[in-house]
Parts: sequence; structure tokens; C-alpha cells
Amino acid sequence: MGETSCAVPMGFEALLEHVGARGRFQILQLVFFYIIIMISYPHVLLENFTAATPEHRCWVHVLDNHTVAHNHTATLSQQDLLKISIPIDSNLRPAKCRRFVLPQWQLLHLNKTLWNSSEADTEPCVDGWVYDKSSFPSTIVTEWDLVCEHQSSKSIVQVVFMTGSLLGSLIFGYLSDRFGRKTILTWCLLQTAISDTCTAFAPTFFVYCSLRFLAGLSTMTVLSNPFNLITEWTRPQFQVLIALMTSYSTAQVLLGGLAYSFRSWVTLQLVLSIPLWVFCVFSRMAVESARWLIFSNQVEKGLEELRRVAHINGKKNAGETLTIEFVKSSLQEEFDEAQKKTSIFQLLHAPKLCMITCNLSFIRMALTIAFYGLVLNLQHLGSNIFLFQILFGLVTFVSRFVAYLALNYLGRRGSQILFLFLAGLSILVNTFLSPETQQTLRLILATLGISAVTAGTTAFSVHCTELTPTVMRSTIGGIGAIFSRSGAVMAPLFMTLAVYSPHLPWILYGAFPILSAIAIFCLPETSNQPLPNTIQDVENQTSSSRKVKKEDTSMKITQF
Repeated sequence: MGETSCAVPMGFEALLEHVGARGRFQILQLVFFYIIIMISYPHVLLENFTAATPEHRCWVHVLDNHTVAHNHTATLSQQDLLKISIPIDSNLRPAKCRRFVLPQWQLLHLNKTLWNSSEADTEPCVDGWVYDKSSFPSTIVTEWDLVCEHQSSKSIVQVVFMTGSLLGSLIFGYLSDRFGRKTILTWCLLQTAISDTCTAFAPTFFVYCSLRFLAGLSTMTVLSNPFNLITEWTRPQFQVLIALMTSYSTAQVLLGGLAYSFRSWVTLQLVLSIPLWVFCVFSRMAVESARWLIFSNQVEKGLEELRRVAHINGKKNAGETLTIEFVKSSLQEEFDEAQKKTSIFQLLHAPKLCMITCNLSFIRMALTIAFYGLVLNLQHLGSNIFLFQILFGLVTFVSRFVAYLALNYLGRRGSQILFLFLAGLSILVNTFLSPETQQTLRLILATLGISAVTAGTTAFSVHCTELTPTVMRSTIGGIGAIFSRSGAVMAPLFMTLAVYSPHLPWILYGAFPILSAIAIFCLPETSNQPLPNTIQDVENQTSSSRKVKKEDTSMKITQF
């Protein structure tokens, strides 16, 4: 759900070509990080299964206390006992949160259409609930009775996790720049492994939420740091980044398959957490970013990593020519550029760039709200959540490539507007369809919605990079990341509004993509335009001021 800048000065590119930018090391690095993301991303979506809510009803004495031999119930069927113990809800199904105070024996003899069940006294489920264990033998919902007046607790868990991810992005993002990408990646793998392994043994719901918060702090860094390391070691970047992004789709398919095989929430939690311990150990063998080391005044360590990569790539002579003097002379221009600090306050003096940044931040937040609104609430879309999870993984895999085709033919603005309107309308129409009689149509629209959101996000990442100047691209990307994480917090928070109206959260999930599509009209088209380098390039930009020149650097999509 994020974008990575592709603008790298030529000096460091020359060093990469010297040690090999497309060799055996890059292949091994891609495979290693692909697996890490594939086993880590399911931890974001775990509550789809570990917090699934099975069918339930109140526990009643005459029906569920099998040690009592009641004179009137000895010859009655389970269906008859249910009829006299549990009232019927508005959908003509047994109520989930109420029971009769006293058994209503007259229901066995009266036509139910002639008798109003509201005439009988009812009460909440004071003795607990009975759960249907045919699909899930145990979840955190059945563990701590998170139903009826506590039904929003599942969304609260997701809010807690996403709040942790928001804070973790800020904390570990800074620490990654301070202590290195590899070191923080290893630590975050360890923290996620410890937190989510201990979660399986949480004695109370509060402890469970606390451990998931700690997991949220580290999980997003585990997902983002591989992109930084890939970007800083590989040329060309976009083909590799697209391949790495497909790991999110593979992870969804993996989660659906594992959740289908391991129905107990404790077992599933452990199955997904234990592999993190293994890769935490292997991550110590990963190669630190030489670019980060060199620009952090650790030139000798940077040289060691460059020689290590050259050796893996079979560049035997490269190690002899790599010296401190050679590196410094190659990167002198970049060292000079690094001294020129850009401040976020410069945005305040650039009205056009400020407007673009505000629009990009809102669009990114809206995309995240719609995406997590769909992928975190599979149970609201249909009964077979295993099928939904696998299907979502497959269609998001394909939709990333569809987005790049659309970028070629519809441009940046046209493709995003199409995808976002399609996503919003799919969610809104799906909101008012009957789950009982229109399940197939709901499945189609939900699949279309997640495909459109994913394609829109992919197209947005390209448009965002082309709109922001090189000197401010990381800063604006950081602002967008904060809005994206805020959207991830808002998505499960909206679901708590279902206690007022079951349609309200889904109306919000559908409205945000449509509003963001409108915001795209305020952004300029950048297809086949050169990348802006300075703030002044953006401020001086007009419809005719950014004509393509042969020497201009622009993002070519046709190569994909």
C-alpha cells in the first residue's frame, strides 16, 4: 500500500553497476524478502479468522443442561426446545442475544403467526452463550464471549493493531535511518515473533490486545524495510518492486489456505508465528544498504558490503578497485547534495505543491480505508471467508498488472478515476444486497471492489512519484505514509458504527474512494512527462511547460 521513490543519482548507480545491479545477489535478496513478507503480512489480517464470530445463541437451562431430566422435555426434540426458549428475531431466526425468562410452552401448540413473541418477557444471555463450532472450534470471540454488547471488540483489536502500526512506522522509520535497515528489520522480526507467539497464550482479552499492539508496532516495519533494501541494491527497480508487491497477494492466499487447515485460533496463531523465529535468525545474514552506510559516515563498512555483493555476483575484479578514494570520488556530487537540507516548512511557501501534497495525502488515506475496510471484514461479505481470502489474494495479484496496462492507455488521472469510482460503486451497491438471496452477486461485487482498490493504489503510487519533486519526494512520501496509517486505523474504527446501523460502515468505505476520485481532478496529468527535480519545477508547471525532451528522465510504464 505504499510507494518507493526511484530517483537515485548516477554516482551510486555507477557503483552498483560496478558490483552488479542485476545478478545472483539481487535474485537471492528478492526471494528472501518475498518469503519474509509472505509470512509476515498474514499477521495484519489474522483477526479475519482468529476473531471470526460463529453462529450463537443464549445458553438455556432446559436445552443445554444435559444433566437435568425435565418432565416436560424428555420427549421433546431440540427444535421444540429451541422454540420455547429463544425468541425469533426480525429475520425469523433464533435471536442471538435474548432468551425467554420462562419457557413458552404454548408455542408448541399455537400458530406462531397468531402469537406475538414480544408479549413474553425476555432477558439477556446472563448464563453465557452456545456457539456453533462446525466452522471454528475456537476463536477469541468464543474464548472471551465477544458477542452482543461486546461485538465491537473485534474491531477494537484491529484498531489497536493499526494504531501500533502507525506509531511503529514513525518510531522504527527513524530508527532505520539511525541504526540501519537490516538491524531494525531483524529486531522487528524478533518483536513480532515474540508478541504474536505470546498472543496464543494470552490469559485475558486485555493482554491479547496489548500483545497485538506490540506486534503492530513492528509488523509494518518488517513489511516496509525490504522495499528500502531492494530499492537501494537493485536496478532497474520497478520490475523488482512489482514482483515484491505480489508477495502481499501470495500472503493472502497462504493465509486462506492455512486458516482452512487450522481452524483453532491458537493453532493458527502459532503456525504463523513460529516461522518468524527462523527468518529472524537468517535475517542476520542479509546485506546492509551500502548507500546508507556510506552516507552515515561508515565508508569502510559500506565497502565491505559492496565487495560482498560483488563476490556473490561473480565480479572478482571489482573488489580490487573498490577503495575509499574511489567511492568518495564517485559519490562526491551526492555528498554535496546531501548537505543541502530541505525542510517540510518549504511546502508552506509553495502553494501549488502544498495543494498537491494535501490531495495526495487524502487520496492515499481514502484508498487505505477502502482496502482495509474490505480485507479486514471478510465475514460481513459472505459466509465462506476462506474462499474470500484466497480469491482476494488471486485478484489483487492480477490487478497490479492490469493497473500498468491502464496507465499506458488511460493516463495517470484517467486510470485512477476509473478504478476509484468502480471501487466505490461496487462497495455501495454491495451494501444494500441481501446476504441470503444475493450471495453470488455480493461475491462478484466484493471481488471487483478489492481489485479496483488495488489497481487504483498501484496507479496512484506511479502518479505520486511523478508529481513530487526529487528534493521533497521522501518528505512528501513520509506525510503520505502517516495519512495511510491513519486510514488503516480508521477502517476498523468505522466498523464499530455498525451498532447504530449495519450499513453505515460500508457506506463510508464506498464514499471515500469516490471522494478521492473527485480529488484526482485537481491533480495534473503526468503521463510521458519528465520528473520534477525542484520545488520551483512544480510551481512553474503549466499545461505546456513540461514537454518531454530526449534527455529528460521520466517513468516509462511500457517496459512492463
